[in-house]
Amino acid sequence: MLDERAKLLLKTLVDRYLADGQPVGSRTLSQASGLELSAATIRNVMADLEGLGLIASPHTSAGRIPTSRGLRLFVDTMLTVQPRELQDIAPQLALAPEQPKKVIASAANMLSSLSQFVGVVMSPRRGSVFRHIEFLRLSEKRILVIIVSPDGDVQNRVLFTETDFDQSQLVEASNYLNAHYSGMAMEQVWARLKTEVESLRGEIAGLMQAAIQASTEAMQSAAEQDVVIAGERNLLSVSDFSSDMSQLRRAFDLFEQKTLLMRLLDESSQAEGVHIYIGGESQVVPVEELSVVTAPYHVDGQVVGTLGVIGPIRMPYARMVEVVDITARLLGNALSPRS
Repeated sequence: MLDERAKLLLKTLVDRYLADGQPVGSRTLSQASGLELSAATIRNVMADLEGLGLIASPHTSAGRIPTSRGLRLFVDTMLTVQPRELQDIAPQLALAPEQPKKVIASAANMLSSLSQFVGVVMSPRRGSVFRHIEFLRLSEKRILVIIVSPDGDVQNRVLFTETDFDQSQLVEASNYLNAHYSGMAMEQVWARLKTEVESLRGEIAGLMQAAIQASTEAMQSAAEQDVVIAGERNLLSVSDFSSDMSQLRRAFDLFEQKTLLMRLLDESSQAEGVHIYIGGESQVVPVEELSVVTAPYHVDGQVVGTLGVIGPIRMPYARMVEVVDITARLLGNALSPRS
């Protein structure tokens, strides 16, 4: 355990390093910390912190910089962020309740703009529930099935049938499904159709079952989660990457492949609140010079996805926590159904 003096010196060192990116020397620490300590005492504390793996000296005669382990201790125990209301932070910010895909893209752009780094948003998980279904006769034995989800997304599928239905039969079938099953999960509809369509003619029953099967596949495909990324080019202007382009290339590989990014965002959705991942401390963030700040967002009280900011390990963490938290709340509000 660190004593209060060591904690204050570590916090001061991290604050200075995050601000200007330079190794911090004993004299600077003495002045910035406000502690009346001799240079020898500060050097002894620095040696202890270095022995614990919390700081390191990049050059023989230089000052110290925090390690990933030191940054982890800082964000876990020394970072202070005051929770504030949305209107207090940025009253001009808003996400209009549009089509979900547009809202997601707007949220990613907002994260990038506010942070000046990379904004990422995992699209919301959705169950295979339909609000409305409609059939349209395209030609002989070809029917277009139109499925509308509760949040307004529309999916289409073409069915090839053995029977040539006229439009009045198709209207009859869609009216029956909408009246009896709207708002239910497709799996429930499928189970109930097997026992409840005996009162209908066999051809119509078969059409309904085929339509529900096609609708289930369409909505499951639409519900597959994706990651929307905005602001990748912001990293090109980050000075920390200017001397090591290989780090930048690995960052862009991360954005291009998306698999690791999806895994990280999915993992962070398991915990409430804002979470900070620091590069180099685990396999979750494979690029040592990157940190990720994430938070889940909620719709109707349920976690449906995750968003975050990706930037250099030397980022203003308190500010990023605010940016991620406010955007998560705005996104949840924009996606929530209006009464």
